[in-house]
Amino acid sequence: MTLTANWSYPTAVRFGAGRISEIADACAAAGIKKPLLITDRGLADMEITQKTLDLLEAAGLGRALFADVDPNPNEKNAEAGVKAFNEGGHDGVIAFGGGSGLDLGKLVAFLAGQTRPLWDFEDIGDYWTRANADAIAPIVAVPTTAGTGSEVGRASVITNSETEEKKIIFHPKFLPSVVICDPELTVGMPKFITAGTGLDAFAHCVEAYCSPHYHPMSQGMALEGMRLVKEYLPRAYADGSDIEARAQMMSAAAMGATAFQKGLGAIHALSHPIGAIYHTHHGTTNAVCMPAVLQFNKPAIEGVLAQAARYLDIDGGFDGFCGFVDAFNDSFGIPKTLAGLGIENPDIDRIVAGALIDPSTGGNPVEMTKENTTELLLKIIG
Repeated sequence: MTLTANWSYPTAVRFGAGRISEIADACAAAGIKKPLLITDRGLADMEITQKTLDLLEAAGLGRALFADVDPNPNEKNAEAGVKAFNEGGHDGVIAFGGGSGLDLGKLVAFLAGQTRPLWDFEDIGDYWTRANADAIAPIVAVPTTAGTGSEVGRASVITNSETEEKKIIFHPKFLPSVVICDPELTVGMPKFITAGTGLDAFAHCVEAYCSPHYHPMSQGMALEGMRLVKEYLPRAYADGSDIEARAQMMSAAAMGATAFQKGLGAIHALSHPIGAIYHTHHGTTNAVCMPAVLQFNKPAIEGVLAQAARYLDIDGGFDGFCGFVDAFNDSFGIPKTLAGLGIENPDIDRIVAGALIDPSTGGNPVEMTKENTTELLLKIIG
C-alpha cells in the first residue's frame, strides 16, 4: 500500500449544553451582521427555533427566517432560499436543524453569489473550482439532531426533483465557520427520529471504518463513533431528556461525518436513490440496508469488523458484529425490508442504476456491478 493521501479536518465547534446562548457571538466570529436562519418547516415554529431568533433579535441581528425546506431538500427549495437571502440583503446563513436544514442552509450561502446554475457544482472531478469562492457567504451551523453530521461537512445532499436523484454539491467553503453543538436542542426529538438519525451516524462510522481507502485518523474516529452510538443511542432513545446521552450522540454524529472523508459504500449508494424516489427517511433507510450490505462485503471486511467487535466488546467476530446490528435495529423498531418502509414493487433497475453512479459506490470494499448490486437489492426488498 502506498501511504499517500490528502487530509483535512473540520471547523471550530462550540460544544455543550446551553451554548446556543452564544449564537450572536458565533455570528460575530464568522463576520455575519445580518443572518438568515434557514431551517425546515417542522422546526420553524418550535420553541428552540423561536428562542434562537429571540437571541439574534436581542443582539441586533434581526430575526429573519426561511423554512421552505423539504425533508429531502431540492433545487426548488434552493432557488427560494437564494431569493430570500438576496432580497433580504443578508450577509450570512445560520443553518439550523437536521440534515435537511443544514444542507439547504449551506447551499444557499454557497449559491447566493454564484452566476452558474446549481448542477454545475455537482461533486464530479474539479467541478467545485467553477465557483467564485469569494462570493460564498459565511455559515454558522446549529444541528438539532444527532445523525448526519452535516455541520462539519463540505457538501450538501440535494435532490433533483425532476429526475428524482440525490446529488452531492461540494465546495471546501461549505464548511461552516462556527458550529454550535448544544445537546439541549435535541431533547425534543421524537423517538423514531432519535433512532433514525442515530443509526445514520452509526452507518457513517461503519462504512468509513470498512472503506479500503487510507485514512488512519478517520479510522480511529469511526471506531470510537461506533462505540458512542452503541453505548448512548439506547439511552437517548429510552429517555430523550438524558443530556449526557444526547451530547455523546451529537459527538458521534460529528465524528461519523468527519470519518467518512475516508469513504462511504453500498449502504449510502443504495439509500440515496431509494430516498430520492420513495422519500424515505435517510437514516432509517441506511439501517434497513446495513445487514445485507455487511454480508455482501464480508469477503473484504471480515477481518476489520472482527477487530471492531473486540473494541466494542462484542463476542463472535464478524458474525457477532452482524448479530449485534440485527439486534440493535430490532431494539429501535427498524423494519427488516424496504416493504417495511412502505415501498411496494420498487423499480429495481432504476435503484441499481442510481446506486452505481452514486459517489459513495467508489468507497465500497467490494466492487459494485449491475449484477451483484441487483442481487443485494433483492435481499433488502424482502
